[in-house]
Amino acid sequence: MNIKRAKEEIKNTIEAYLLKDEYGEYVIPQIRQRPVLMLGAPGIGKTQIMEQIAKECGIGLVAYTITHHTRQSAIGLPFISKKEFGGSEYTITEYTMSEIVASVYEKMEKTGLSEGILFIDEINCVSETLAPAMLQFLQCKTFGSHEIPQGWIIVAAGNPPEYNKSVREFDVVTMDRVKKIEVEPDFGVWKEYAVRQQLHPAVISYLNTRPSNFYKMETTVDGRKFATPRGWEDLSAMLEVYEKLGKKMDREVVVQYIQHEMAAKDFANYLELYYKYQMDYQLDAVLSGTIDPILLKKAAHASFDERLSVVSLLLSRCRNCFADLFRNDSVRELLYENLKVLKDGLLGAYSSQPLFFVEEITEALRKEGEQKKKAELLTRAQERIYRKTYGILEEYGKKLRDANAADGEAAFGYIKDWFEEYQDELEKAQEDGGRMLEYAFDFMEEAFGNGQEMVIFITELNNDFYSVKFLQEYECERYYRYNKELLFDESGQSIEKRLQELGR
Repeated sequence: MNIKRAKEEIKNTIEAYLLKDEYGEYVIPQIRQRPVLMLGAPGIGKTQIMEQIAKECGIGLVAYTITHHTRQSAIGLPFISKKEFGGSEYTITEYTMSEIVASVYEKMEKTGLSEGILFIDEINCVSETLAPAMLQFLQCKTFGSHEIPQGWIIVAAGNPPEYNKSVREFDVVTMDRVKKIEVEPDFGVWKEYAVRQQLHPAVISYLNTRPSNFYKMETTVDGRKFATPRGWEDLSAMLEVYEKLGKKMDREVVVQYIQHEMAAKDFANYLELYYKYQMDYQLDAVLSGTIDPILLKKAAHASFDERLSVVSLLLSRCRNCFADLFRNDSVRELLYENLKVLKDGLLGAYSSQPLFFVEEITEALRKEGEQKKKAELLTRAQERIYRKTYGILEEYGKKLRDANAADGEAAFGYIKDWFEEYQDELEKAQEDGGRMLEYAFDFMEEAFGNGQEMVIFITELNNDFYSVKFLQEYECERYYRYNKELLFDESGQSIEKRLQELGR
């Protein structure tokens, strides 16, 4: 299965394992909670989805790469102890707590989360001395004599033997005690993720035209040559930074991430053209409503790869705008929830202490964000939403101090006015986003008509989370018309239903 389906299956497993009955006991007892074993090629996202799952399920995550451990660190160190049996004292060997089990307890204390995932990577690459302990771990959920705490679900990952010489196969007894999930690379699923995470548009558009280079693993006389999803994502991050620093990325840099010379060279050549098209087509002017007839003629007679690059450039600008609008709307929602609490307090118990109460609510929100960050429950984008929201509340507090509001009612009147001004700004940004999309359609129609470029443009809008969210609010007549004409017939599902499904 692909990584998206694997993530869904693991989330379902976690939900099932953590379900409790009316007595607070797990419906599936720990002894029957099979560890999940993911097997798949390196670099396809097995480790990354565990971080996503933990955040989305609101539980803890302890991750270990087992090849970095010795038998002593995994099981614990031996020490001599004395015990009495049948009236006689005996000297016995016991073990200190496993470093891995201790890490689970430390995570529980640090975050306050009593349930979570213990993720063991490269589990089938352990050393010969550690292999029996790993089998015991999978079968009995213990390291040495120490059990994994209840409420902590074991997920392990490994590579098939063709990708790693160190792989050792588990026997039938062990495999019969795990939930085995085989994961395969899938460009369509990765692209959905890449667009939502706003990976560099050059990477996305290149792989759109060269999907065969998304994942490559070849054995040659010179060793392994490969390109992986992890490599493309890391390359994207470096490409973003290079652009901010004004540096040029060439083949020598690309091959450091895409360790397949032909694919690296091909992408480096594409990147040069990508930057050239960005300059040639003056897209900032296009999306502001100024379209040069010479550019329209150039686009209409360009090669197919060039036309696709231009479409990709237009889409990336629109997507970035829609993503900013989505995040701003998330800030507005969080701010509104806190303003409702402010209203109750300012018009009630804290009427005589308006500034004090505003500062209290601001500090409470800041601490909530910090606690969730400490518990590793927030994505980077969510952290920024919290920071921006309590930043606005801090600004309201400063303005109130300057306004010298007499009581809570006067203070809330000021805050209400400021919030309405903020909403006006967001509505204007929404209108600007709508105009940008209309200008993009103007260019697409004049340059390409309703050809395959328009089909690609509409399809990509449909497959982008932020675009779908925007189009649920903004009425774009041409978007709906082209959807109907180019992608769906009258008897098919309605566009509105399609939008709702994609926006979930």
